[in-house]
Amino acid sequence: MIKDSLRVGTVFSRTLEVDRARTISFLGEALRVYATPQLVNDIEQVCLDGLLGHIDIGENSVGTAVDIVHTGATLLGMRVRIGVTVTKIEGRNVTFDISVFDDIEQVCAGSHSRFVVNVEKLKSRVADKASHAGTVGL
Repeated sequence: MIKDSLRVGTVFSRTLEVDRARTISFLGEALRVYATPQLVNDIEQVCLDGLLGHIDIGENSVGTAVDIVHTGATLLGMRVRIGVTVTKIEGRNVTFDISVFDDIEQVCAGSHSRFVVNVEKLKSRVADKASHAGTVGL
């Protein structure tokens, strides 16, 4: 259950360095810039970590939607500040506005939604699906 401490307008943020593991490699060493999939992962992690203080023990959250535009190249070694603001809470669904800035400019904007789950119930559903997966479509 989402606690009353989480409200629309709550802000979470993190500053991190774009290390080699967060960069693309397919354009060569001179163009090692922040990879969009890594950016999405970092955004999700900020939202997840922020939510953990506002949900019950035995719960966690899973991402359900990501809608971003990645508009700037952040170079290897630069820092980024990922800021997320809670814009909507509907039952167990939480939506965030996203703003990401590197040392020079804004490089990303968008939204992300997460759904709060009971971990044991989710494990049970996943195990049930896995047991059926061997017989479906194979």
